[in-house]
Amino acid sequence: MVVVVMGVSGSGKTTVGMALAEKLAVPYAEADEFHPRSNIDKMTSGVPLTDADRKPWLRAIAVWIGEHAESGGVVTCSALKRSYRDLLRSGGPAWFLHLHGSREVIAGRMSGRSGHFMPPSLLDSQFADLQPLSPDEAGFTADVTEPVDRIVAEAADLLRS
Repeated sequence: MVVVVMGVSGSGKTTVGMALAEKLAVPYAEADEFHPRSNIDKMTSGVPLTDADRKPWLRAIAVWIGEHAESGGVVTCSALKRSYRDLLRSGGPAWFLHLHGSREVIAGRMSGRSGHFMPPSLLDSQFADLQPLSPDEAGFTADVTEPVDRIVAEAADLLRS
C-alpha cells in the first residue's frame, strides 16, 4: 500500500512523509516534483490552481502510486478534495495521512519558511478547497502540533494493524 501524506501547504507533509518513509523503509516521492512548470509559475505568482491545472499533476502521482502499489511507498500530495483523492486511488490502493492544523498554526509555519514556491497568500484558497477525509476513506487525521516522531509512530502502528 502507498501512504499519501496530505494537507494544506505548510502542514509538514515533506517532513512527516520523509520520516514515515524512512520508518517503513519504503520509497518516498515529493508531490511538488510532479507539478508541471506552468503550475509552479502560477502558484509562484500568487494565483491558485484550478481543478483543471491539478488534474495532470494528480494523474502523474496516481501513476507513481500504481508503480509502488505492491512494494509500498510514501508520497506527499495536498489531496485537498475527495475527487482528487479518488483520482489518486485510481492508480492503486492508498492510505491517507491527513496533517490537520488551524489556519493560524499553518500560516505561522508558512511565514517562517523560505525557498518554497507556494506563497502564504494562497493558504486561504487551500483551506477553502480542503475536504477532510470521509469515514469511508482509509486513513488517519493527525494534529500538526504533535511532534513528528509521534505522528510517524502512530501512523506506522495503524498501518501495521
